[in-house]
Amino acid sequence: MKKLILKIYGNDVIRYVFWGGCTTLVNLVSFYIMRLAKIPLMTANVISIILAILFAYIVNSRFVFHDNCETLKDHIRPFVKFISARLATMVIEVGGVWLLAVAMGLNDMIAKFCTQFIVLVLNYIFSKFLIFTTGKKREVANDDIK
Repeated sequence: MKKLILKIYGNDVIRYVFWGGCTTLVNLVSFYIMRLAKIPLMTANVISIILAILFAYIVNSRFVFHDNCETLKDHIRPFVKFISARLATMVIEVGGVWLLAVAMGLNDMIAKFCTQFIVLVLNYIFSKFLIFTTGKKREVANDDIK
């Protein structure tokens, strides 16, 4: 069973979907909590996206693409590229939520959920091919699934 799990986890798309799901949960749960706290729609949306971006950098660097940067300096270039790409998809997400929730009158949680699919695909493409291409790569280790 452990070999099967390691084989499945060895696929970066599978890892990205799993950790992307966790990132989406960070985004949606923080958004929901802020909306319960009566924080305005767009403010809650931007803050929840920022929290998700920070979480995503950590898990994508460490667990998805195994970009093993050894020093803070090693992290600067991929982090700047990651933030730049995520800002681009944030514009898409903010615009999409506004379009669906405000302009079209859709429930704000449904609008937020709908935009996640487009953002997820774009973020994978950016991360895989533009961002996590530096640093030392390593094989999936058994301790990654603990």
